Amino acid sequence: MTKNIIQQRVEWAREGKFPQVIGRMPSGWLIVADTQPVQGYCQLLSDPIVPSLNDLQGQERMQYLADCVTVGDALLKATGAARINYETWCNQEPSLHTHIVPRYLTEADAVKTKPVCVGYTGISARPFDMEQDTAFMEEMRKLLNIQP
Repeated sequence: MTKNIIQQRVEWAREGKFPQVIGRMPSGWLIVADTQPVQGYCQLLSDPIVPSLNDLQGQERMQYLADCVTVGDALLKATGAARINYETWCNQEPSLHTHIVPRYLTEADAVKTKPVCVGYTGISARPFDMEQDTAFMEEMRKLLNIQP
């Protein structure tokens, strides 16, 4: 069976082979997104892997949602963002993952009220860069008390 990109990344995270991993949360893996249209854009990848939020039950579902908000709280502190957007689609890659996106008062009016995937293009966004993102990743680990 061919794995989708989320499943592959969870496997790499488990094996310690994914450099974008910030750390292990109770419900999954927190990673820095491939591109940074806004500084601090992260994703939470569910582990165990399930197709959608509705496939988690009871405590696992509550933990996943709590982890999303906990990451958002840490992002507010780490980045100075004005607010956090949470996007859980799972349409293109049907494995539960949430985009956790800091939003800034300094963003242009034309984009600051739109979802990041609508307001920005991946082509113009800065790609993940270990050298450039290490300090942010370390700050998030400290705030969340997690390890890669």
